[in-house]
Amino acid sequence: MEQALRAVDRVEFLVLVDNCVDSLSTVPKHVSLEWPRLMRNGMTELSGEGQCCANHGLSLIVTARERDLVHTIMFDAGPENYTLERNAPRLGVDFSAVDGIVLSHGHWDHAGGLPAAVRLVGAANGNRSVPVFVHPDMFRQRAMTLASGAILPIKAIPDPQELGELGADVQSSTEPQLLFDDFFWVSGEIPRVTSYEKGFPGHMRRSEDGSSWEPDPLIMDERFVAVRVRDKGIVVFTACSHAGVVNVLLHATESFSPTPLYALAGGFHLSAVNERIIPETVRDLHPFGLTVIAPGHCTGWRATHALVKAFGESVVTPSAVGKAYAL
Repeated sequence: MEQALRAVDRVEFLVLVDNCVDSLSTVPKHVSLEWPRLMRNGMTELSGEGQCCANHGLSLIVTARERDLVHTIMFDAGPENYTLERNAPRLGVDFSAVDGIVLSHGHWDHAGGLPAAVRLVGAANGNRSVPVFVHPDMFRQRAMTLASGAILPIKAIPDPQELGELGADVQSSTEPQLLFDDFFWVSGEIPRVTSYEKGFPGHMRRSEDGSSWEPDPLIMDERFVAVRVRDKGIVVFTACSHAGVVNVLLHATESFSPTPLYALAGGFHLSAVNERIIPETVRDLHPFGLTVIAPGHCTGWRATHALVKAFGESVVTPSAVGKAYAL
């Protein structure tokens, strides 16, 4: 299945939801900024009301093209309906072109906007069902352990019944999948190989019977998406990297060898307690030979700074709402 991933001519991704906005920093030629896109889509006056908003979460619109054949997926849907519904029309998102939605893992900051996403895609495609690709373990409620030892529940994500009532065709699998004429590859569970990437310490989930909490640091329902770009290599979209971004790239390398990796985009989860593993992570990213790195969401400013210092501005362009990357 891995080698059946089709080579496409081009892949583009638009940052629909992320933790920050930034229309002032200069960017390389393969990246465009929010404000010009807003003007192309009707903004006639620069104002707060005219711009997008940031929120703690991630949603990408990923479009792959091979000659006249085009497929688009939404990778995650951000933390809430409002952020997605506000940003999408300002950025000119064409929901009729979205073939399906891939959910990376079962956390609110990636799935809270799923109801709006399903509604918007369904309304734009003539009310056809919207494929939503999930892992069956995403739907147990999660929680965080606070420094005091208290457990703080994390808002449960929309369940398959709710999504189905909104018009989703929920497709649940633990195995790797090829989607939409083999343009996109969704990984299965990511092997944990490195010694230092230990997941999310203190993370909990509901027990099977719902009566208690149990440790869940590895978050094994997490997956990534890969696209193969002809004459360049594999583009990896990782939403949160609870598995560890190096583990993600090791699995991608193993899955697609000898095709090289080309680009990495998404959240690398190198903030908070994981700041301590920034040096090892940056060190172990070098052998992958990445040409493009687009850190966002949960990566954190310290890790982003370390990545720019190690790889340079020609490789690292931090993600922000409204940025579009053409690879």
